[in-house]
Amino acid sequence: MAEKKMEYVNLGRSGLKVSKVILGAMSYGSSKWQPWVLEEAESLPLLEHAYKCGINTWDTADIYSHGLSEKIVGKALKQYNIPRNKVVILSKCYFGVVEDDVSVQIAGVSVNDGDMVNSVGLSRKHIFDAVEKSVERLGTYIDVLQIHRLDRGTPREEIMKALNDVIEKGWVRYIGASSMAAWEFQTLQNIAEKNGWHKFISMQNYYNLIYREEEREMIHTVKTQASA
Repeated sequence: MAEKKMEYVNLGRSGLKVSKVILGAMSYGSSKWQPWVLEEAESLPLLEHAYKCGINTWDTADIYSHGLSEKIVGKALKQYNIPRNKVVILSKCYFGVVEDDVSVQIAGVSVNDGDMVNSVGLSRKHIFDAVEKSVERLGTYIDVLQIHRLDRGTPREEIMKALNDVIEKGWVRYIGASSMAAWEFQTLQNIAEKNGWHKFISMQNYYNLIYREEEREMIHTVKTQASA
């Protein structure tokens, strides 16, 4: 029997196609961050295998092992001579990143104050700083930048303008959202549309067989928006 090939679908209304199976890279980095995380030597072959299986879409974030996950994704491209145009890289920004101490937990880098002032959230400053560092760690641009959380302390116009501008700068190709209420997602989309800025093409929310709250409003909202 012939081997079944991976299927690819458009992400929302965009022309970007992603593999139906997406590889999550949260578990690649350092066990000092979380005990279930694989070290680099164990992670790299899995990325290569995923690519050979047609899984061309890899989802990471700057907070995963405080940047190490992004570095491993970037290293896999070089080590296995994977053409950049053959993969879709998704990353995220919001939380603070402490590269010199990967043992710091998310709770310690989730408040925009003290040692982490201006290094957490979605201010224009932090979005630009975070994306620039992610691109540096990956060694390449980001196909889809997702906001990991909604920063309710920053004006939404500032958030959407900054996201628009990292696309215009060439660091990012598309933007996506994560972890917010449907009305908040719609508000951000409305701001972008009103100003002629780039809109979100995707929403990555908490949804599984047990937690199905997203069926109440979010799924209907993204379908109306033609997002994924």
